[in-house]
Amino acid sequence: MRRRTGWLLLAVVLAVAVVVALLVRFAGPGPLGTAGSATPTPPRSPSPTSTPAPREATSRTPEAAATVLPGTDPVATAVAVSRALFASSPAVVLAPVDDLDAQLRAASIGLALGVPVLLTGGDGTAATRAEITRLGASDVLLVGAADLPPGTVGLRMVRTPRNDTALGRLLGFPGPPSTAAVAADDPIAAVSDLKRGQLELLTTRAAAPATTGSSSSPTATATEAPPVPAPVTTLAPTVPSSTVPEALVLSDGSPSSLAALATARAAGATLVRVPGGDPRASSATVQAVAAHAGASRTVVAVGPSFGSAADLTWEVATAATGVELPGGGQLVFPGRRMVALYGTPGAPGLGLLGEQDLTASIARARQFAAEYQALTTEPIVPAFEIIATIASRGPGPDGNYSDERAPESLLGWVQAARDAGIYVVLDLQPGRTDFLTQAKEYASLLAEPNVGLALDPEWRLAPDQVHLRQIGSVGIDEVNAVAAWLATLTREQALPQKLFVLHQFAGSMITDRSRLDLSHHELAVMVHVDGQGSQPAKAGTWAALRRDAPAGLWWGWKNFIDEDKPMLTPEQTLTIVPTPDLITYQ
Repeated sequence: MRRRTGWLLLAVVLAVAVVVALLVRFAGPGPLGTAGSATPTPPRSPSPTSTPAPREATSRTPEAAATVLPGTDPVATAVAVSRALFASSPAVVLAPVDDLDAQLRAASIGLALGVPVLLTGGDGTAATRAEITRLGASDVLLVGAADLPPGTVGLRMVRTPRNDTALGRLLGFPGPPSTAAVAADDPIAAVSDLKRGQLELLTTRAAAPATTGSSSSPTATATEAPPVPAPVTTLAPTVPSSTVPEALVLSDGSPSSLAALATARAAGATLVRVPGGDPRASSATVQAVAAHAGASRTVVAVGPSFGSAADLTWEVATAATGVELPGGGQLVFPGRRMVALYGTPGAPGLGLLGEQDLTASIARARQFAAEYQALTTEPIVPAFEIIATIASRGPGPDGNYSDERAPESLLGWVQAARDAGIYVVLDLQPGRTDFLTQAKEYASLLAEPNVGLALDPEWRLAPDQVHLRQIGSVGIDEVNAVAAWLATLTREQALPQKLFVLHQFAGSMITDRSRLDLSHHELAVMVHVDGQGSQPAKAGTWAALRRDAPAGLWWGWKNFIDEDKPMLTPEQTLTIVPTPDLITYQ
């Protein structure tokens, strides 16, 4: 009897051992360092009482008002964006740094689940491992040939199937997911369009999208989807519903930032494409920022084209106003050219602008611009260059040999020009005072978004000089002081970039011009070559002033209707090299 009982106990122990072994073999992927089933079992529908409650990732708003990530290291950038926008996540998606298709697929999964997308490979292995730990992730979804960083322990590793239908079942999405082909040279746009909480699989045009029969399993057939691991019930759905960060993420379109931008979108941040790295550059970027920057000015910029965080802060604040220059956007150049009437209202002898009233001046400026517009596809913007302070023969009541127009007398012209899509440049002829003193007198007009400033050194006198006995001049320190003041005004009042013009037809007019400060992103600095006479002489002046000029200048040209012999036609003016950005008529 004892022998029979012993055999029975042995049989029970062996049976239990067999059951345990089977459970281990078919339980699916296990923690790092363990192997799941070589052929995973089909998923079983868990009972309502046994299904664990889905866990959500927790996103957050970055602490800094503006963060700039160069994006040159894809692994580090992906980690940095995850750290900035996620406080925690029950899972992460990993893709190889050198596999674009795998990253696109990982981006699709990350947005479907609302979890970060990180990269493996390169020099950022330790940073990726540290970020997984910081997030408190327990599950890692591996895409393509991605592997967990060495030293990562205690995680559930899930190798995602290549089969689309199987992947959808794994993530808890019924039915076959949709697919979308992506241009390999511009994958960022497709990531921007992905919807959080939905599974749409991206792939490059060169890669055939996975179908029902496409799988890593060599035994799969076209009519039978391969078995998949057990559903990731702790993940689906995880898309945060109430913790979306109030952050604006800007991208210059650099493909190396794909994973980072997928993470930003998964966190719920708004993504705006900013080619060139300046949100003021085009009407599209200005309006996109204006539409999304109302609730928060917290900004994360990803890509090598962006400048400093300090510059980005005021650039975004400017774009958020939605106010644009004539012709669109908030940068003066490039993207348009200007054709201007020069003079001052009510003074026909000083130029075309004073030969008719305001309404007729608007029509005439448009007519001049239209003649150029017929010759090019580039936008041509009509403009006024208004002499605000006029060089005088006598000293005047204040003794400075300059007659200052009252700012309020020009306000109607400025506002009418703004409403008509005309840019305005205020021209200063200061006599014996300095440019900065006069510029400050017109601060109220320069606070208008369509108003720039011009300095005319020909009429800048030394204390013992009078007009027309010599050509005036200005030192570079005075010019730079005006530029700094105007840039500060522009930045503090969140105004579009301002055109800052320096009139010059002789090298002596601006001393030490090589030290001209071109660091102000608030300004488009121009040298306007306004000599008159024969065309060979004018061409010589143009060449001389361009010789050894500081890099980064824009260039202007003046056509004198009476003094040029002969005056260039619009067709001839556009053949000047480089093509002038501002063409003024006097």
